[in-house]
Amino acid sequence: MPVTLENKWDDKLAKAMSEPELLRYRSNLLGSDLRLTNYGGGNTSAKIEEKDPLTGRSETVLWVKGSGGDLGSMGLDGFSTLYIDKLEQLKKLYRGRQYEDEMVAYLPHCTFNLNPRAASIDTPLHAYVSYRHVDHMHPDSVIAIACAKDSESLTKTVFGGMVGWLSWQRPGYDLGLLLGQTVRDNPNYVGVVLAGHGLLTWGDSSKECYETTLRIVQQATDWLASNNKEEMFGGSRYEAGPDSETRRSVAAQLMPLIRGKITGNQHKVGHFNDSPEVLQFVNSNRLPELAALGTSCPDHFLRTKIRPLVVDFDPALDTESEIARIAENLDAKLEEYRASYTAYYERCKHDDSPAMRDPNAVVYLVPGIGMMTFAKDKPTARIAGEFYVNAVNVMREASGVSEYVGLDEQEAFDIEYWLLEEAKLQRMPKPKSLAGRIALVTGGAGGIGKATARRFLDEGACVVVSDIDQGALDEAVAELTEQYGSDMVRGVRSDVTVENSVRAAVDYAAVEFGGIDICVSNAGIASSAPIDETSLSVWDENLAVLATGYFLTSREVFKVLKKQEIGGSIIMVASKNGLVASPNASAYSTAKAAEVQLSRAVALEGGPIGVRCNVVNPDAVLRGSRIWNGAWRADRAASYDLQDDELEEHYRRRSLLKRSVFPEDVAEAVYFFASEASAKSTGNILNVDAGHPPSFTR
Repeated sequence: MPVTLENKWDDKLAKAMSEPELLRYRSNLLGSDLRLTNYGGGNTSAKIEEKDPLTGRSETVLWVKGSGGDLGSMGLDGFSTLYIDKLEQLKKLYRGRQYEDEMVAYLPHCTFNLNPRAASIDTPLHAYVSYRHVDHMHPDSVIAIACAKDSESLTKTVFGGMVGWLSWQRPGYDLGLLLGQTVRDNPNYVGVVLAGHGLLTWGDSSKECYETTLRIVQQATDWLASNNKEEMFGGSRYEAGPDSETRRSVAAQLMPLIRGKITGNQHKVGHFNDSPEVLQFVNSNRLPELAALGTSCPDHFLRTKIRPLVVDFDPALDTESEIARIAENLDAKLEEYRASYTAYYERCKHDDSPAMRDPNAVVYLVPGIGMMTFAKDKPTARIAGEFYVNAVNVMREASGVSEYVGLDEQEAFDIEYWLLEEAKLQRMPKPKSLAGRIALVTGGAGGIGKATARRFLDEGACVVVSDIDQGALDEAVAELTEQYGSDMVRGVRSDVTVENSVRAAVDYAAVEFGGIDICVSNAGIASSAPIDETSLSVWDENLAVLATGYFLTSREVFKVLKKQEIGGSIIMVASKNGLVASPNASAYSTAKAAEVQLSRAVALEGGPIGVRCNVVNPDAVLRGSRIWNGAWRADRAASYDLQDDELEEHYRRRSLLKRSVFPEDVAEAVYFFASEASAKSTGNILNVDAGHPPSFTR
């Protein structure tokens, strides 16, 4: 059934808006529908009369989406503002296509009202179209027509002469001039299809422009639905693939393996997609053929690279045997891709081309399983996957009514290694210290766990928060997500005393982010009783959570770290009780001592593969702690003949430095062991206790 695009324009809401606000409103409406344009893609504009702040004269000002940002969420500060008169003056300076990139340097000279938002390369596409309002969208349905072999004739057939067509040309100044001339020569046009690229539409008002965009996209969508009668992607090679649970299980095993082998100077984060449209494509007969053609739309291509890598998994065979076979052959498969990419670079490079970038694939397609994408951070990996889904949709529709055509190799290279794109990359801020790292924090909903997660997130890591308390876990994840965004945080309920539960949490991290680099064992309980009153159940529970739980977590994470072969860090949050026992805490002290000894064993085995293991020993961290909010607090106070509310002051005064210890203090020590600042430290202990002489390590 054809998809219907809803007209969401609200006249009552729009009535009170200024022209810039109407542009922002239109932009948000268009950008929030991924059927119209992808995340970060497309741009909108309006030519608005403004008073010049110096002369007081009325000037026509181009408001156009600036470089970067996303239409669906941008505010007024996301638009560049430029004098139309000055943009017109640029025509006198233009020296031809060979020199069009130099025109970008003139755009800042056209800025209105000292607006700091940098103008994008697409500014001329809006400036030289004579209509007041212009939309440039990347809808899959129109791009399918734009990427068909007979794109020009299809455009005429679908739109009946209302929409023009321009052959492929790299976005830039010359294309803007060509568009302007096309509009002047064809006053009946309401839009233009840019071959291999997307759609431009226009109108005399913001509402008219918005409705024209919807109408043209709907027309393309309806036509394809009526005329695409071909079997999708040549039919299914694998009719029934594994179920969702099996797909995620396979992904959990393959993603760390791939991630480790493609990690160089920059750690990478993964994203997994097994949506129906992805599965239809990866299970199809034409997968190898179409994947080799690559993407066409520049926005798709810049995110997904020249082409994906198809992992030759056969879902009809035994899953474990197939995983083992792929693991054995993966090095050769990846090297083949890298060699192909290097050859592409050598064939297409110019004398002034930037040096070759990472030659590894971004997109990995696995029949029966889905799609895995890897990039420098989670948002980039996720968005790359979304863009490839757009490309899949385009290939499906274009192949159904014509023949899909990928972007010419040289044109693709000239966009990928465009000097303007390189300059943009060079302006990117330096990565944070844990960028590309993935951390698992057990007991993550408590005071120390949540503070640790926040410290890692501050440094750019992705964090999986694990906890047995579902309610506290949900609250912690919601709090962290609100601050750091949904891409960076995941939560999973896990009982560290149950083998399968720990394994599931580790697999969850591998599927959600691609692997693990940092593990913080922090799940804890506490109990207090004289030795002669300590029951076997209390003894067993302490050992189960604090010794066995730390062992199971370390073992399962160690498997992932070993598979990745890129090192890693395991940090055990123990206690000063692991070094110095306290009265009435035999079970707790013994279990904490076991953690310390376990860390040394892990350090010994991890050293040869670059896996470090260290211990942080807190003492008396009462604030924010769920352990100290229970019977443990009352018991410890009673052992010192104190009231509950006197305990924190007692510990502060007991310390050498006379300072209280907070969760953030412990988190800082954990971060130290997770970061490169401690790259040459393993098997060590760092006490965070404000000074407790009996706990001095020796």
